[in-house]
Amino acid sequence: MSGKHYKGPEVSCCIKYFIFGFNVIFWFLGIAFLGIGLWAWNEKGVLSNISSITDLGGFDPVWLFLVVGGVMFILGFAGCIGALRENSFLLKFFSVFLGIIFFLELTAGVLAFVFKDWIKDQLYFFINNNIRAYRDDIDLQNLIDFTQEYWQCCGAFGADDWNLNIYFNCTDSNASRERCGVPFSCCTKDPAEDVINTQCGYDARQKPEVDQQIVIYTKGCVPQFEKWLQDNLTIVAGIFIGIALLQIFGICLAQNLVSDIEAVRASW
Repeated sequence: MSGKHYKGPEVSCCIKYFIFGFNVIFWFLGIAFLGIGLWAWNEKGVLSNISSITDLGGFDPVWLFLVVGGVMFILGFAGCIGALRENSFLLKFFSVFLGIIFFLELTAGVLAFVFKDWIKDQLYFFINNNIRAYRDDIDLQNLIDFTQEYWQCCGAFGADDWNLNIYFNCTDSNASRERCGVPFSCCTKDPAEDVINTQCGYDARQKPEVDQQIVIYTKGCVPQFEKWLQDNLTIVAGIFIGIALLQIFGICLAQNLVSDIEAVRASW
């Protein structure tokens, strides 16, 4: 006489290894970002003199690598080990942490829409603050140059914003050769030139405005960013919606796996 075999609840292997594999990628990316950030700080001597972190008047791009890398490392670790070891605590931490990030992103989006004028003023202040510190940090300098070249802009609202920098201002007391000029990233590009002329912005703002437009970009980065955002609104919205759906999907998968794990343990 054959007896009946009772089959209790089981943990879904598909969900388990999908969460594990997906988070392994984020874990290693987080390690890579942290490694790049720490290497950059080591090259700048920050690790040997921690107090120098506060010396930079503007934004240090290394912080971006460290913060993003840290978040990705924590999320990847919790999701990866939580799924592999079927640890409900780590999986709950993963889903809650991901939920907090999603809520912060949603809140930031709503606030940016409601208080767009205030955001614009803060962006103006942020850019000008970094213009002052342009020569203080090579990473910040490269970030500003990339921004001005990509959006074909100069300064926050115009080239005259570079008066805020001690090397580029037009005051009589400024003995710098870059006096009343702009960085090379403000210069209009000649497709025939293969080598960048780093002195193309010298004395650019001493010329009449009509002549300036031939040599440099006269539009500010804030209005150019607004124009770019309007022109690429569909793409930007699609990216944010895709990220949001991915986060919601991750939360749902983690919660389903937690439910399976707790059901299996309850059946013991």
